[in-house]
Amino acid sequence: MAADTHAHHLLDQLGPDQLAAVIHLLETMVPPEEDSDTLSPAEAKAIAEADEWSKHNDPIPHEQVLAEFGLSVADWETMSREP
Repeated sequence: MAADTHAHHLLDQLGPDQLAAVIHLLETMVPPEEDSDTLSPAEAKAIAEADEWSKHNDPIPHEQVLAEFGLSVADWETMSREP
């Protein structure tokens, strides 16, 4: 019996919960079909808007953005080491 035929035969014998578990396992083993490097239309639009903004505005220093949240660069570095 061919491997794929045997696999189908075994899958047909599983109950709903067992089948769900096998599907979950297979989903972790098989890469997604869609290319994860492809941007969604919303992502492409956001990048285009940011690019347009950067043509007319000065960049905002990282330290300034952190300060607006009450953080320092040291806080940021500490947070990056925490799980």
